[in-house]
Amino acid sequence: MTLDINEALRSFDSRSAVMLSMNTAAVTLALHLVTGVLAGYFLTGKKTFLRSLADTAVTLPLIFPPIATGFLLLLLLGRNGIIGRPLQSAGIETIFSTTGVYTASFVAGLPLVVKSVQSAIETMDRSLLEASWTLGKSRTETYIKVVLPHIRYALFTGLVLSLGRSFGEVGITLMLGGNISGKTETMSLAIYNAVFEGNFEKAALLSIMLAVISLGMFAILKKISRTGNESRTVP
Repeated sequence: MTLDINEALRSFDSRSAVMLSMNTAAVTLALHLVTGVLAGYFLTGKKTFLRSLADTAVTLPLIFPPIATGFLLLLLLGRNGIIGRPLQSAGIETIFSTTGVYTASFVAGLPLVVKSVQSAIETMDRSLLEASWTLGKSRTETYIKVVLPHIRYALFTGLVLSLGRSFGEVGITLMLGGNISGKTETMSLAIYNAVFEGNFEKAALLSIMLAVISLGMFAILKKISRTGNESRTVP
C-alpha cells in the first residue's frame, strides 16, 4: 500500500508541528550563525572574568540536563523572572509561545556552534594572526579577513550540528513552549504525544521524516569534512 505523506499529515493533524519545526530551524540557524561568529570573537580574546562567565553560560546547556536547563530558563523568562518581567511589560510573550520554542532551540544548539568555532580558533596557526598584526591590521580586521575564512568549515559543522539539535530538542522546549497542540508542538514533541496516545502510525511517519532530515544533515557533514580536508592538503 502506498503511503501518501500529505494525506497522512492531514489526517494526523501534524502540519502545524512540521511547519513549526521548520520555522524554528530556520530562525535558530540564522541566530546561531550571527551568535557563533560574535561569540567566537569575544571568547577567544584575553581571558577575563566576564569571558569566563560567558563561556560557562554558553557551555552549560551542553552538560546540564535539558529539563533542568528549561526549568532555569522558565524561572528567568517567566512572568516574575528577572528577564521575563520587563519582557512582559513590553508585551512580549516568551513562555508557552513560539518565542519560547525558538529560545529553547537557540539555547540548546548554541554550544555546538560556539565550541566548534572556539576550538578551531584556539588551534589555528598563530603565525597567521601575527602576520596580519604585523601588517597593521586590527584584531577585528584580522578576525574577519583571516580567522573566519580559516575556520569556515568548523563554523559550518557547528551550524549543521545545531540544526540537528533543533529538530531533536524536547526537554527545554517542553518547559518553555508548553507542548500546546497546534501552537508550540514541534515534530519531536508530536512523536512523544503520538506514542503516549497510542497513535503509532503518526509517530512512525514523523520519525521517518526526522530520519530523512538527519541523513541529509549527515551527508552535509561528510561533504564539509571532505572539502575541509582537501583544502588543507592543497599546496
